[in-house]
Amino acid sequence: QVQPVESGGGLVQAGDSLRLSCVTSGGLFRRYVMAWFRQAPGKEREFVAAISVSGGSTRYADSVKGRFTISRDNAKNTVSLQMNNLKPEDTAVYYCAARFGITVATIEYDYWGQGTQVTVAS
Repeated sequence: QVQPVESGGGLVQAGDSLRLSCVTSGGLFRRYVMAWFRQAPGKEREFVAAISVSGGSTRYADSVKGRFTISRDNAKNTVSLQMNNLKPEDTAVYYCAARFGITVATIEYDYWGQGTQVTVAS
């Protein structure tokens, strides 16, 4: 099994960019679909983006399409989330998650990181 660890969160202004990274250990990274989720205060955790094992297929929540880009480097066991044109409503704890298999799903991920805080000031 993999253990994701996120980094890269912080405080930014609306319109700024931020890049989150997630490195995994303990498993064969290229066999896991990887995803980012987020949870804002008082809200349920929601899907943000996912990427296939090869990196050739991605999926995004409507709220981030055109602004966020997910990518992965199987040689470095990492997945990244490039976030552009950030908005105050993007403020949340962002979690990296892994799912064994090939389905680029929005639910049912098995392994989770501890999260990294992203705060977007208006």
